[in-house]
Amino acid sequence: MTSTDSPARGDNATGEARPVSWLDSSGSPARSAARRGRQRRLPHLVAGVLLVVLCVGGAVWWMTSTQDRVPVLALAKPVPLGHVLTPADLRSIDVFAAPGVALIPADRAASVLGRPMATSLGAGTLLTPDAVGAAAIPAVGRAVVAVVVKPGQAPPELAAGAPVTVVVTAATAAGTSATGQAPGTSWRATVVGVTPAGTDQTTVVSLEIDTTAASQLAQVPAGQLALVMQPAGGER
Repeated sequence: MTSTDSPARGDNATGEARPVSWLDSSGSPARSAARRGRQRRLPHLVAGVLLVVLCVGGAVWWMTSTQDRVPVLALAKPVPLGHVLTPADLRSIDVFAAPGVALIPADRAASVLGRPMATSLGAGTLLTPDAVGAAAIPAVGRAVVAVVVKPGQAPPELAAGAPVTVVVTAATAAGTSATGQAPGTSWRATVVGVTPAGTDQTTVVSLEIDTTAASQLAQVPAGQLALVMQPAGGER
């Protein structure tokens, strides 16, 4: 009786055994298959080693960086010249202790509470011993000048301590302002105070600026200036 069964996998049509592709003639795994297995495992080994190195390096970096940081006092909100410091004005922040930088340690907050500010500073500014005490504005070579701005000429968020750029925006028919300052002329300054002028919606902004620029700025008529806020800690 003739069998109608199909040849088994690994057998040829005559029923003779035939080596499977991943086995050699003796029935052992072929070398090429073993090599492929090792090649597949190698990337996983490398990835595992790299992961361990990164974890160890990250832990070492975190430990050394946190050990170099010290808690110091910073301002929690903008404070104007003459403002008497309260606990609500201060917060502690961890920073790298750079040599030569005079900062106030957080555990010495009592030494500045109840004392007036010697200058106007913005929120987040690190507090220094010189910033507290007798008024330090204007410093030598600096002056305080008042400018009047209308709605839209200064950001509503403007506050004491904010660094700004004062820009001439208007001009006469001759192409310059009444004082000879061309549109686009600018000066860097620091806000000392912001006071609403009255019912006409104008605002008086006191600016600390160098003496020469103060004389030029004082001659620019109201309505021909705009104040642009700059990042805290920027150059004057």
